[in-house]
Amino acid sequence: MTLRRARINQQGGILVNLIVLLGIVVFCVVLYLVRHSIFRFAAESWIVEDPLVKSDALIVLGDDNFYADRATRAVQLFREGNAPIVVASGRRLRPNAGIAELMEHDLVERGVPKDKILRFAHDADGTKEEAEALVKLAKSKKWRKVIVVTSNYHTRRAHYIFRKVFPQDIETRVASARDGDFDPQLWWEKRKSTKELMREFAAMIVALWELRHGSE
Repeated sequence: MTLRRARINQQGGILVNLIVLLGIVVFCVVLYLVRHSIFRFAAESWIVEDPLVKSDALIVLGDDNFYADRATRAVQLFREGNAPIVVASGRRLRPNAGIAELMEHDLVERGVPKDKILRFAHDADGTKEEAEALVKLAKSKKWRKVIVVTSNYHTRRAHYIFRKVFPQDIETRVASARDGDFDPQLWWEKRKSTKELMREFAAMIVALWELRHGSE
């Protein structure tokens, strides 16, 4: 009787293992079939686009891409009357030239009057340091509301960093600029866009650590 019961238990255990294995296989197949929808959802969820209000300045973060997509979005927002001035923020490459000058050229070329552009050169290494430099500018200008313009894949991290770095009495909103190299609908099909998103994920982890650790 005991031997028979042992055999039944053994057969039951095998059946359970087969059911579990079958469930895992089915799950993997379903996951594979819907992978593109998951990838698309992940990218679209990463992009931030705040409701915009009339602000004191539009701040275009450096470095812009080959197509000047950040500058193009900033021009659109300027023409819509979202702010009276555009800040061309960029790293210094040489004593008298840098990303800010190039961005100013892109803005003027697309229709922003030169006297409505504030060129802001800095030596920041990364978004956090750029935000720290820009907050000094915002305080000196007594700005109370700013719109930060950056590439779509960079908006989540920029949104987090600027909200942490800027004081509460300066309202920051983030505007997303399309990027010619990053399509959230098909980002996994290009090596460059895949690397860009993975780099953003890693940089976000670093930002979370640095800003949380720095506030303690």
